[in-house]
Amino acid sequence: MSDERTKALEAAVSDIKKRFGDGAVMRLGEAHHLAVEVVPTGSLALDLALGVGGIP
Repeated sequence: MSDERTKALEAAVSDIKKRFGDGAVMRLGEAHHLAVEVVPTGSLALDLALGVGGIP
């Protein structure tokens, strides 16, 4: 990517994070995991399908 385009992208991502909070937008490959409290449904298949182990 060109240097100018990279700077514009970083500025846009920074602005979005300032306005909407960290985690509102991420770049592919960027490791960022949120700790989400969940309530298990009692159904293993449903908990796995939800992706966090229960209802957030």
